Amino acid sequence: MSYQSIDILQKSLASTVFSTKKDAKKAAGRALGTIVEIITYYLLREWGFTPNIQIETKLPEFGNEEITHNVEFTLHQMLHKEEQIAVKPLTYTRIKNLFDFNPQHSKNGSFIDKNNILKNSAVIGKHNNSIAICNLSGNKLVLSFIKEQASAMFECKRVGVEDGQKKGPQTIEKAKQGAYVALKSSSLQRVRDKFGNVFGVYFKDGVLHTQKYEEALNDCIQSDNLENFILSFGVVSNHGNWFTSNDMNKELKVLAQSYDRLLFLTDDGLYTFIEKTILNPCLPYIPIKNAFISSYRDGKKTNSFTKSKILLEAHGALTEFFHNNLSLVESWFNIISPNGMTIEEIKHQLHYLINKE
Repeated sequence: MSYQSIDILQKSLASTVFSTKKDAKKAAGRALGTIVEIITYYLLREWGFTPNIQIETKLPEFGNEEITHNVEFTLHQMLHKEEQIAVKPLTYTRIKNLFDFNPQHSKNGSFIDKNNILKNSAVIGKHNNSIAICNLSGNKLVLSFIKEQASAMFECKRVGVEDGQKKGPQTIEKAKQGAYVALKSSSLQRVRDKFGNVFGVYFKDGVLHTQKYEEALNDCIQSDNLENFILSFGVVSNHGNWFTSNDMNKELKVLAQSYDRLLFLTDDGLYTFIEKTILNPCLPYIPIKNAFISSYRDGKKTNSFTKSKILLEAHGALTEFFHNNLSLVESWFNIISPNGMTIEEIKHQLHYLINKE
């Protein structure tokens, strides 16, 4: 599957689902970007991180908390969790009553509204330096209390190819945006010497320390060596923007040297997901197709096919899809950096980082 095929798919969506939109191809491209986020989110859930995920986190820069950047997902260490049987419709207020939870900083909203739209990883309040996150797992409500400090962050980047162009004109800007956030969010900072060697620099008890970057990174994962350490992940898709026929484009090199872990969602993977869940789904996955199409129909005011807000039946079908096809989904990802790392190693590192004392 080549990027030209993804471009054909985008044009096909533009002429069908988005045919009434002012710029149909751009609308289809934005939908493809949403799908990349959904794949990433439900993969993290299937890996066992459902109670640890916060969506659209305002992540502060290290040492300069006046500046924050929205990132797609952050993973946090969990302090504890509670469960209750879900009864819909559900508001945040009703959830707090069910769990007898009275947060210091409370939020209002609908977790499952009257139209059966679910709010994934819903932040319902903050209490004692922890964040209360509500999720649906089967027929159960799971209320998890997580640390405010993130342990890992994920950003998804996809740029469409305009007609007559070899790659999207905003590709380098997207790369620079992602690189800036990745480099500014963690207390483990990168410094490069004139020979291209990368070192990790950090302060501990007011003293400056330095060592080779990967060594420092592994020390931070394996121990509580560094406060405010965040493992950064980038997820990119579309070969037309990030690769040439022979090598990585400059944009991908920018991302690879900035994120701790850079994952590439292959064109074949993106196409296969769309084929199996939207274009030609089998019976259990038809709710995914229905949610996608209804979310973009004319007159629709609320999008119901995003990582954070999704129709309840589509959520159940996506959960089933990722559970039944985990090995297939994992095969859709190439690890760009560090070279030689596997998906299994990434999962192990994340579980160790999130679950260590």
